[in-house]
Amino acid sequence: MSTEKVEIFDTTLRDGEQVPGCKLNTAQKLKIAARLDELGVDVIEAGFPVSSPGDFQSVYEISKLAKNAAVCGLTRAVKKDIEVAAEALKPAKKPRIHTGIGTSDSHIKYKFNSTREEIIVRGVAAVKHAKNFVDDVEFYAEDAGRTDNEFLARVCTEMIKAGATVLNIPDTTGYCLPDEYGRKIKYLKDNVKDIDKVRISCHCHNDLGLATANAIAGVQNGARQIECTINGIGERAGNTALEEVVMILRQHPTLNLNTDIDQKFLFDTSCMVSREMGMFVQPNKAIVGANAFAHSSGIHQDGVIKNRETYEIIDPAEVGVTESAIVLTARSGRAALAFKAKKMGYDLTKLQLDQVYAEFLNYADSRRCVEDNDIHEIMEISERKIRAIA
Repeated sequence: MSTEKVEIFDTTLRDGEQVPGCKLNTAQKLKIAARLDELGVDVIEAGFPVSSPGDFQSVYEISKLAKNAAVCGLTRAVKKDIEVAAEALKPAKKPRIHTGIGTSDSHIKYKFNSTREEIIVRGVAAVKHAKNFVDDVEFYAEDAGRTDNEFLARVCTEMIKAGATVLNIPDTTGYCLPDEYGRKIKYLKDNVKDIDKVRISCHCHNDLGLATANAIAGVQNGARQIECTINGIGERAGNTALEEVVMILRQHPTLNLNTDIDQKFLFDTSCMVSREMGMFVQPNKAIVGANAFAHSSGIHQDGVIKNRETYEIIDPAEVGVTESAIVLTARSGRAALAFKAKKMGYDLTKLQLDQVYAEFLNYADSRRCVEDNDIHEIMEISERKIRAIA
């Protein structure tokens, strides 16, 4: 069965950089952008050009650099924002302006002191103005997750008429449940005139830990772009993690969805972004965390040693990790100790393993984990005790 492509819109350099303390200079942004282009993302959201001269320069330089990806600049529904973004995107082979406005009743009342009708007028004006500069215009309905579906459909209909090519449906506050967000996308597919002429995009935040689940629910219901960041970084609790959605689609072929991401670069890209931003990746982070392919439980270790697929659904090499890690702890069994010892040059008989394992447990009980140097010491201690008995 043929598969449909889901475009990957990477906002590491825009939404990701909004993390406090993670400001990047232009050289760092260019380094990451080059890797994103190599990774195979479809769109690089390079920044918010009107926000500062530095951001403008970064968007301009990334526009020159990108060989394959479209380059996108964020704006508000403000004429000057759009004009500055257009100027920054001039060198891009495939420029995109990303403009929009809040559509939830909360945003309309408290942010804009406005009305639903006026919000539509402002959104249409922004899209039309952006179309004067680029063909590819993405409209974001900020806080769409908490926007009434009927009104959201009206907004989308008018933005398509105005010339939008992509409709971004953000769960800005990370509020939606996956079935709720999926139904929202389906409602738009069923109720917006000419919706099949544009691409629906999912931009989900992780305030309740549901960003990835919501993005997948979105594409299951007809969205064909996911907005995400490397390592899931971003405002507050972060965004949908690029590496997660890419591998979910790859691991579930029955979804009949694919991306153009070269997944063997995922781990290395994660390390690069973590290093450049000075932002630690939690060890248990899916796909790219230090423990994602590490096993310390004896039951798990025995299974993985016999056949990796017993406890791993992804071959580590697929995402650029050299191999699974067998981490020796007090919970490790004989199989794991024998496996580790053999890799270090110790081919133990069953009797020798029993003797060494007893010493290993005494050693492991006083440590978080047993390192390679510790194995050598355990072997020496065991050998001395055996000689003493003899």
